[in-house]
Amino acid sequence: MDALKLTSVGGKRLAAALATAVALATGAATMSASAAAPLTVAAALSAQDGRSAAVSGYVVGQPTATNTVIKSGFTGDTAIAIADSSAESSTSRMLYVQVTAAYRGAFGLQSNPGLMGRLVTVTGTLTAYFSHGGLKDPTAMSLGGGSSPSPVPTGSTGPYDPTYYASALGKTGPALRTALHNIIKTQTKITYTQVWEGLKATDQDPNNAGNVILIYSGRSQSKTTNGGGVNDWNREHVWAQSHGDFGTATGPGTDLHHLRPEDVTVNSTRGNKDFDLGGSAVGEAPGNYTDTDSWEPRNAVKGDIARMLMYMAIRYEGEDGWPNLELNNSTSNGSVPYIGKLSVLLQWNQQDPPDTFEKRRNQVIYNNWQHNRNPFIDHPEWAAAIWS
Repeated sequence: MDALKLTSVGGKRLAAALATAVALATGAATMSASAAAPLTVAAALSAQDGRSAAVSGYVVGQPTATNTVIKSGFTGDTAIAIADSSAESSTSRMLYVQVTAAYRGAFGLQSNPGLMGRLVTVTGTLTAYFSHGGLKDPTAMSLGGGSSPSPVPTGSTGPYDPTYYASALGKTGPALRTALHNIIKTQTKITYTQVWEGLKATDQDPNNAGNVILIYSGRSQSKTTNGGGVNDWNREHVWAQSHGDFGTATGPGTDLHHLRPEDVTVNSTRGNKDFDLGGSAVGEAPGNYTDTDSWEPRNAVKGDIARMLMYMAIRYEGEDGWPNLELNNSTSNGSVPYIGKLSVLLQWNQQDPPDTFEKRRNQVIYNNWQHNRNPFIDHPEWAAAIWS
């Protein structure tokens, strides 16, 4: 074989080797990309550059305009909004996902309202949709989080069954109210003595494990100073005991979802007053105000108060031998099983959305004590769906 032929053969072998190396590298890169964990919604919103990516998030509604996502009464199957929390209410933290014809039968909200709150993973192009951060032209859609962990609500201490609210998703008004009642009425009941230990766990100061945070005053105080003395903390019934005459017997009187630690004298000052705006400043609890028939809590817990009362109104519907607790728009309810002021509570629910402390508290009650949840912490939008 002459030199020219040898050069030609060698060149072909070299080219073949290079082609094989490139193919292996490309394959490895593809495998690496496919094995990568899906992006969070926050990461996807920050990467609107036309790349193809997989994103995992909770279905939180149907986008209908740049700043509008509907939570019920769905009008089509062509788009869903996903977020890093199933309780997300801000459209700025939602990714708008196009649902093309191939996926509408399984992932369109009009056809599948039960998808609300479910974790999904979508692969497609990261680009604006409805003039909003989005994902278009999906090539894959599936339930679950791919290689990401089991669903965990933002701020929680552990996962809960993502089907917990399955029978309520997609409902509104009286139907939603009934569904939620039937879900949360299944609980483990605790005694009033057990409430002491429960509150030490649910209201633990995140910066000092030996303390609890008092609901109205906001003070961090030693867990061991519970009792009835001056400057001790005791068990505040946010839904006042006299508003239904349930006292401290096992049932609404011992339900951790509305019991919170508070300074003895501040608790006494609040008494059984309804909730509203205005009044005189409470010296021992800065940021709180009171008058003859109402109490205004500090801004940081206004939403907490509203959602606790909403829970009680849905949980106690006149069954179990207890009165039917109801919210109304009055501040002179006295000893009837009502509490107000509903219009203000709805404002507080929007003004002060669930924070990490409140979400953790809900999870601790669910995991370790009553094994039921406050749905208005997980889905604050349900307040308006029931009472507006």
